[in-house]
This record gives sequence, C-alpha cells and structure tokens, in this order.
Amino acid sequence: MTKYVVRRVAQAIPVLFGVTIITYLILALAPGGPESRFANNPRITNEVRERFLKAWGLDQPWPVQYCRWMGFCNPDVENPVVSDAPILDHVPNPAALLGPSGWPNFLPEPISGSSNGVLHGDFGFSVQSGQYVSNMIARAALPTFILAAFALVIWIGIAVLMGVYAAIHRYSFFDQAATVFAYVGFAMPTFWLGIMLIFIFAGPGLNILPAGGMTNTRLSPPFGSEAYWAYFGREPVEAVLDIGKHLILPVFTLVVVNIAGDSRFVRASMLEALNQDYVRTAKAKGLPGRAVTFKHALRNAMLPVLTNIGLEIPFLFTGAIVTETIFSWPGIGNLTIDATRNFDYPVLMGVLLISSTVVVLANLLADVAYAFVDPRIKY
Repeated sequence: MTKYVVRRVAQAIPVLFGVTIITYLILALAPGGPESRFANNPRITNEVRERFLKAWGLDQPWPVQYCRWMGFCNPDVENPVVSDAPILDHVPNPAALLGPSGWPNFLPEPISGSSNGVLHGDFGFSVQSGQYVSNMIARAALPTFILAAFALVIWIGIAVLMGVYAAIHRYSFFDQAATVFAYVGFAMPTFWLGIMLIFIFAGPGLNILPAGGMTNTRLSPPFGSEAYWAYFGREPVEAVLDIGKHLILPVFTLVVVNIAGDSRFVRASMLEALNQDYVRTAKAKGLPGRAVTFKHALRNAMLPVLTNIGLEIPFLFTGAIVTETIFSWPGIGNLTIDATRNFDYPVLMGVLLISSTVVVLANLLADVAYAFVDPRIKY
C-alpha cells in the first residue's frame, strides 16, 4: 500500500505541473488582463499603465512570468530573456534559473537564497487588493470547508440510505417516490433552488432564516477577523448557533441537488450487487437478511460509489461556486468569482492550483479506500 501511494503521488507531480502550464497559458492568452481594471479610468495614462505592468512583472513574455510564478526563475535578474531576437525574446535567461546563492532557484530558501514562487509557498499578491494570495485563500478555505463538510456528510448519508432501501424494496412506493424525487431534484438548477429557498424562508413571508452571509454582522464582527475570534472566545455558543443558522439554506441546496443523482447511483450499484452469486449463496446458507445486505452486498456496491464521491469532493472543497455566490458565502467559490470579475490572475492561478491538488488527492483517497471496502483488492 505504501509503495502504491508513493507511486501515485509521484505520478501526480507531472500532472499538476502540466495543469499549471495549461491554465497559465489560457489566462495569458485570454482577452483583457489585470491592466483592464484601468480601461475606463480617464486619469490613468499609458505611462502609469506601463509602470503598473512593470511593477507586477506583466511586461515580460508569459514563459518568463510563469517561470517566476512557479519559482524556477529569479525575478531580480536584470536580463530575464536570452536576447531580443525573435523566439529567444520569450526564452528565460539561464542565469535567472539560479538563486542569489548560486544554487538553482527552485530549491528551498536556505539553499537557494530565494523565496519567490509557488515552490517556496509564495503565490504572489492580489492585483486588486495587494494582499498575499495565500492569505486570501486561507481565509476563504475555512468557510468552504465548514459548508462542504456539513453538506457532504448529510448528502452522502441520506443518499446511501435512500439508495439501499430503494434497492431492497424495488418497485415499492418508496422506490417510486425516490425516483420522482431524484428526477425533480436532478432537473432543478442550483441557482433556481437557492433563490426559491431565499424567497420562501428569508423573504417577506416567513423570514425565519438569513438570506446570505456566514454570520450576523450586526451581532458579531466579520468571520475570520481577529475581532471575530475574540468574540467567538467570549460567546462560543452564540457564535456556533449563528453560523449554524446561516448554514441551513446553502447546505440544504447542496444536499437536495446532489442527493438526487447519488441516491440513484447507489440504488443501481446495490441492485447489481444483490443479483450476484455470492449474495444468493449467503441467503441459501441462512444468513440474516441484514447481514447479507450490509456485510456482503453493500461493501461491494460501494466501490463505484466511492469513485463518484472521489469526484464530488473536489467540487465541494474547492468551492460550490453557484451556491456560495447566491448565499454570499465567503468561501473559495466566492473568491473565484471576485477574482474573475476583477481580472485578478494571481488569485485565479492560486485557486486553480489548489483545486487541481484537491482533485488529485481526492482520487488517491478513493483508490486507497477501495482496499478497505473490498479485501479482494490489493495494491
């Protein structure tokens, strides 16, 4: 198992490296850019725009920008490209690959003397706010984790129970009702469901739940600030209840939309497992129905379900963009929308890199979970 995990992690490194190149190239070739924020400002002259581009290193060709962003190149080298000749004016200068100490720039800071780039944990600065990208992502990660964790546990638990019960009682009233619920839930757009929930429960009618946000800012400071954690220390129960109240609508939205598809997926896997020879043999031996269902059939039926869960976890933990936007949840999804709107490429690249890492890790965890669910699988 250890060798398999090490091998998969080693295979993930070139995958992540390729993802960074593709995403950076797409953003570099996209129309507009960080300087587009000045497009409608008559006070910004071309000279000011050029100074802005130079200060942020955006005046260099994209291979040099990428090399610096990753941490392969030293940004303090005077001549960042090989020469001014065609093609060579896009090739990073080999001298830039060395850090201040003379060692390769990508090595740890105590060796290379350099601290720039993703390889050193530096995602750069936000073009919009000037803050460290790593700090912005860290602040947004906790709200997303809270939302995703609650939604994941509830929806996976309900989906598995619904799917198993519907498979055992095939064509029963519950199975038919679950089928209708699945079709309706799967057909409902996330944004429409979220808006309807806000209209019903936070509108002028009932008005029993907050329409958005993570906390009541009239009672507590903004979530994540030092003042908020001081407030949390003084009033922990009130703070937790406040967050819980704001969680209800976004969690319900994610749960309803995702239960619909996953419950049918579990049902199909369970029906296939119940028709296998080993299940009929277990029944013929006189084993209790509960033992046959949960000990023999369910464990094998969970294999394709684990694959599906492995693909859904990154969607949640990298930010359910639509849900977070509708409910103004201060997470990764909302941060991504703001960065896209403001052409904040450093933030977008940081989010995309972390999203890719989560996808790779989630698939690795799903593969490792196979061995625990099905003892026949060996790595």
